Amino acid sequence: MSSTTLPRFPSLLKDHPDAIASGVCAILVFLGWFTLNQGWLGLSFLILPAAYVIGGYKSAREGLTTLFREKELDVDLLMIVAALGAAALGLWQQEYYFIVDGAVLILIFAISGALERYAMQRTERSIRGLMSLTSDTARKLLNGQEQLIPVSELRIGDQVLVKPGELVPTDGVVIEGFSTLNQASITGESMPVEKVAGDQVFAGTINGNGALRLKIHQPPESSLIQRVIRLVEQAQTETPPSQQFIERFERVYAKVIVLMGILLATLPPFFLGWTWENTIYRALIFLVVASPCALMAATMPTLLSGVANGARNGILFKNGAQLEMIGRIKAIAFDKTGTLTTGKPQVVHVMTVEQAGDQLLQVAASLESLSEHPIGDAIVQAARKQQLKWTEATNVQAQAGQGITGDVAGKMAVVGKAAFVQTHANPCPDALTQQSQQWEQEGKTVVWVADTGRILGIIAVADIVRPTAKQAIANLKRLGIEQIAMLTGDNERTAQSIAQETGVDRVYAELLPEDKVEVIRRLQKQYPAVAMVGDGINDAPALAQASVGIAMGAAGSDVALETADIVLMADRLEKLEYAVRLGRRSQRIVKQNIVFALGFIVLLLIANFTGHMSLPLGVLGHEGSTVLVTLSGLRLLKN
Repeated sequence: MSSTTLPRFPSLLKDHPDAIASGVCAILVFLGWFTLNQGWLGLSFLILPAAYVIGGYKSAREGLTTLFREKELDVDLLMIVAALGAAALGLWQQEYYFIVDGAVLILIFAISGALERYAMQRTERSIRGLMSLTSDTARKLLNGQEQLIPVSELRIGDQVLVKPGELVPTDGVVIEGFSTLNQASITGESMPVEKVAGDQVFAGTINGNGALRLKIHQPPESSLIQRVIRLVEQAQTETPPSQQFIERFERVYAKVIVLMGILLATLPPFFLGWTWENTIYRALIFLVVASPCALMAATMPTLLSGVANGARNGILFKNGAQLEMIGRIKAIAFDKTGTLTTGKPQVVHVMTVEQAGDQLLQVAASLESLSEHPIGDAIVQAARKQQLKWTEATNVQAQAGQGITGDVAGKMAVVGKAAFVQTHANPCPDALTQQSQQWEQEGKTVVWVADTGRILGIIAVADIVRPTAKQAIANLKRLGIEQIAMLTGDNERTAQSIAQETGVDRVYAELLPEDKVEVIRRLQKQYPAVAMVGDGINDAPALAQASVGIAMGAAGSDVALETADIVLMADRLEKLEYAVRLGRRSQRIVKQNIVFALGFIVLLLIANFTGHMSLPLGVLGHEGSTVLVTLSGLRLLKN
């Protein structure tokens, strides 16, 4: 192996100081035991104190800081007191191997701390690995020339070139080119996704074989990957309620343990006839085995591992509390537009009169190509998909809320509502009227088209259901979610149509933002935990009111993303099932860890009071249980 591949010692010392301190402490403990065993007391009395200092310095500093600044006791200080007590007992009774026992206690506690920190760093690395998905530079196009500039200097409207195999530097919209992108790091999708003009791409995704020209539509710092990184950092600093409870419990528990330790160190010789040596020794072991280290490690490693797991699968939990909470939900409310549906109207049906053929969409596109209305844009897109060509309309006039008139190839054309179009055309066939009524009953918007006084046909436009919505809701029901509701400001007829198509249990239509909040409150009276899934500004109050607010990451507004507790990074509703399962699994692991930690403490205490526990064995059992609990929590790092 070449020297360039070996990590430098300063880097090792910086990245793994706890492990190095534990290693040095282990060497000193062995040398101390060896020299003591050889009868070299003077040398052992130099080596063993060094082991105490190197192995216990960090714990002593943290314990004393907590004591003097917060006026509280913690397990770090208890371990140091127990180790120093063993040393003092050894000097008093001239049983110098007690000093080695104290050093072993510090060593195992140091190793346990190093392993715990390594486990937490592994979780952090799993999350912070997202940082490696960001690019520092971008190929900005200016007057046909490439300029390699820092991503931070990009501005809205800039055009960027992404070559094959490169990372997409920031979120943008494809304006030229075709390629497939690996989005696994952002959305969890295993298969590459095709991207053409008009499609959005995300920073951190990997371009395939084609070159893409992008237009920047938002600042780089607002890209999806940057929002993910910021929210993950927030998740690491916030403490979930269960961990807060355990930390409060630990403070009270530590005081109780100290008080009981004092009583055990003073009363047994008077009431049980124990020797003072045995009494103090058992009291020291009690301080060690009764400390709640394993209990403290029962929650946070598990929840942070779950947060990391979710991030890898396109689900961003803003904190561990929401990972806990989503496992408890029994009711979910969905916004309709942009959540259960795509939020973009599309042409879903076309019905023409005889011999009209492609003329229907051509005439409609001629007029609507000059309109900025979403329905008009849907008609134009439909014509483009069929590769139809049309001439640009002239003398275009719009009647607000009614329709558009204009000249197409020198002939009068009309597009709009039935009553408006029929005033400019011959009587319409009954079949068109009947079909129009049926589509309107299904919640679709019907556009009529006429040319030179003759009705050509009708076009049905609708906001279509997301392809995965129906299956996602079915999966949630199989998980035992008792109520799935839809909240929308749309009319009852359209809402019911979407509900029937997706399998939603209950519909609340024609709601204002404050009405959505009231519905969430009513659901919360019926169910212990209620989730709300939305994407718009009008969903933000309901997202805040819900037990768990879930925002659509790509389609969601900034307000919704800031308000929500969980973000579906690629708007993939099918990931909700995974999120609920992950939350439930995290709850099970936390409960298992707590039961194991408390059970092990009880067993160690029983062994101590029956005289079957030595100090090194107590240390090994106590710290071993802490490491096992920490590693148990890391199970969630695996899918």
